[in-house]
Amino acid sequence: MSSAPPPPPVPVSVVGLGADGWDGLTAPARAALAGAEVLIGGPRQLELLPRDACGGARVAWPSPLRPAVPKLMAEHAGRRIAVLASGDPMFYGIGRALSEELGPGALHVLPHPSSVSYACARLGWPVEDTEVVTVVGRPVARLSAALYEGRRVLVLSPGAVTPNEIAALLRERGFGPSRMRVLEQLGSEHEDAYEGFAHSWEHPPGDRLNVVAVDCRRDPAAPAPRLGATPGLPDRAYEHDGQLTKRHVRAATLCALAPAPGELLWDIGGGSGSIGIEWMRTHPSCRAVTVERVAERAARITRNAAALGVPGLRVVTGAAPGALAGLPAPDAVFIGGGLTAPGLLDAAWEALAPGGRLVVNTVTLESEAVLTDRYRRHGGELVKLAVAHAVPVGGFTGWRQAMPVTQWSVTKPHPETAPTATTATTAVLPEMVDQTI
Repeated sequence: MSSAPPPPPVPVSVVGLGADGWDGLTAPARAALAGAEVLIGGPRQLELLPRDACGGARVAWPSPLRPAVPKLMAEHAGRRIAVLASGDPMFYGIGRALSEELGPGALHVLPHPSSVSYACARLGWPVEDTEVVTVVGRPVARLSAALYEGRRVLVLSPGAVTPNEIAALLRERGFGPSRMRVLEQLGSEHEDAYEGFAHSWEHPPGDRLNVVAVDCRRDPAAPAPRLGATPGLPDRAYEHDGQLTKRHVRAATLCALAPAPGELLWDIGGGSGSIGIEWMRTHPSCRAVTVERVAERAARITRNAAALGVPGLRVVTGAAPGALAGLPAPDAVFIGGGLTAPGLLDAAWEALAPGGRLVVNTVTLESEAVLTDRYRRHGGELVKLAVAHAVPVGGFTGWRQAMPVTQWSVTKPHPETAPTATTATTAVLPEMVDQTI
C-alpha cells in the first residue's frame, strides 16, 4: 500500500504595510499576520503590529538583508511565516528576493498601496508618465540617467538627508531650476510635505520615511552638456585622456552591439568607459563589465559612470584575456583595445553563447589584418567608418578627416548553422570589398 503524499509546503505570507500600520491593513492581511507563528520584518515595521493581535515570534532582518533570506527561511521552514514589506512587496521590495529564493508559487502576497501610488495621488501625476528611481541601498548618482527637461521623477529615498543629496546632484548636473517636493509619512496621520528648488534648497533633514518628487528643469546656461536618450553622447560629457571612442563611431558601435533589456556586455579595453556606460543607459536593467589595464583610466571610468547615471557599471582593472577569468557570461562583447594580445579574440569568442554578439573596432593595419582573417572564418559584417569635421581653413572652411575605424561585427551561430571556413570566405568577400573601399 502506497504512503500518502507529503502535505504541500505552507506558503509564506508577504504582507505590504503602509505608514498607517495595522489600521491601514485589509482583513485578509490582518488575518495572515494574526495567524503567523513567525513574523519577519524591519524593526520599524514590527513595532507597527499590536502584540495582542499578532502573537507570533518576531524576527528582525539582519544587515545585510539579502544573504539572510535563505538562512531565515530554512530556520523556520514548516511554520506559518509572515514577512512584512513596505507598501507593495513586489515593487522594489522583499517580494523579489523571496520569489527568487522560494519560487513564486511558495508565496501568498498581500500588497498595500505603494509610496509611488500615494505620491502620484497627492501630486496629480499619472503613474504611467512618472519615472521612478530608487536610491535605497543604491547610489544617488543613479538619478542622473533620468534627468531630462520636462520629465517628472519620483525618487524612493532611504533617509532624511537624501533630499539634500538629490538637490546637490541636480545642481551639479545642470538641473538647478528643478522643483523638488518631499512627501513624508505618506498614508499616515503624520503625513507632511515641503518643497523648494534645487538651486536654493536649504531645508534641514526631515522625516526618514520620504519620497522626493522632481519636476526636471534644465538650466540653459549650465556648463554640463545636454544629454540625449540615445547612444552618441557629446564627447565632452566624458572625462578622458584621449582614449575615447568618439561619438559618431560610438553610436555606430552601440547600434552593432544591439543592447536589449537585461543583457550583459563585456567592454574590453575600456579607455574612458563610454561604450559600457552608453550600453547601460539604454535600459535600467542592462549591465556591463568594463576591463581596463591602466589603473588611472579605470578610476576615470568609475567617475564617468557615476556622472552619467550608471554607477552600477563594474570596472575590472587588469589586462585581457587574463582579467576575463571568472566574469559572468556575456550576451555581447566589445573590444576597443588590445586586439593583438595573444588569445584575446579567442577568449571573447569562446565566452559568448550562440546568438551572442561580438563587435571589434581598430585603427591599425595590423589589427585590421586580424579582423579580415576572422571575417573570412566567421562571416559577419566588416565596415570602415570614416568621419570628417568642418574646420576653419584660413578664411574658409574645409574638412578634417578623423582616423578611419575598421569595425567587425558578428553574431555567434548555433553549432548546426555555423558556416565552414570555405563557405564563409566565398559568401562574404564581395560584401567586404563593397563596404571597405
